[in-house]
Amino acid sequence: MEFRLILDLIDTALKEDLAWGDVTAEGLFDNELEAELALVLREDGVIAGLDVARLVFQHIVPEAVWTAQCVDGDFLKAGSMLATVKGRARGLVQSERTALNFLQHLSGVATLTHRYVEVATKANPNVHVTDTRKTIPGMRYLEKYAVRMGGGHSHRHCLADMVMIKDNHLALLGQQRISLSDAVKRLRSKLGHAVKIEVEVDRLEQLEEVLAAKVETVLLDNMSLGDLRKAVALIDGRMLAEASGGVNLSTIGDIAATGVDLISVGRLTHSVSALDIGLDYL
Repeated sequence: MEFRLILDLIDTALKEDLAWGDVTAEGLFDNELEAELALVLREDGVIAGLDVARLVFQHIVPEAVWTAQCVDGDFLKAGSMLATVKGRARGLVQSERTALNFLQHLSGVATLTHRYVEVATKANPNVHVTDTRKTIPGMRYLEKYAVRMGGGHSHRHCLADMVMIKDNHLALLGQQRISLSDAVKRLRSKLGHAVKIEVEVDRLEQLEEVLAAKVETVLLDNMSLGDLRKAVALIDGRMLAEASGGVNLSTIGDIAATGVDLISVGRLTHSVSALDIGLDYL
């Protein structure tokens, strides 16, 4: 994890709680009072975000002593202790909710990803489950990190990472009477060989033009299982085949079994439930 990318986010999150101080902790506790607390898992799951939680506590209590009992990516049972932190009680109380918010959300992403990967790879050991750009604003770097901790893979992080020609782009190209092949040639001349190109299709008859354009990946959007199998056969390894649309835990196994290389899942980040993690003062 590149910590410099998340320090501003942590600072912003803490300001939501401490913009005008803490009337409870400041009114009750002397600044010299010391305390120790433990982060405890309340349900089975994959952990992600331990260092983020540590940085939250140490942002308020710089001298806080953090002792981790596990590492990100570990699958643990309910009741497991994740870490302890010791320091000034007032600062620990003030930062505990923000630390938990990050840790619970990221661990929820990692745990859900683990479930998707488990089902998909049982049907197709070679398939990669990937995330999307359907992330909480400001949280993309951390959410994609959590997906990797759950065994998933990252799709493009931002619009500059790769070319992705989707249905709206194709419609605009059609208005200008520009063929897909010509569009790809234009992109290659401007961007060079290092930038990969992916094209989205939702009908089998679109595949011929995509194959002729010789791009790296084709996105097969909302296709039936039968059409996915036909598409994989037509592609025949000439480019990567990515499936998307209608992917959930009930469908991902059947989608993986069609032989696609990638399955992108927006649910990994856009509608995940937090993992239940609690705090116990020791």
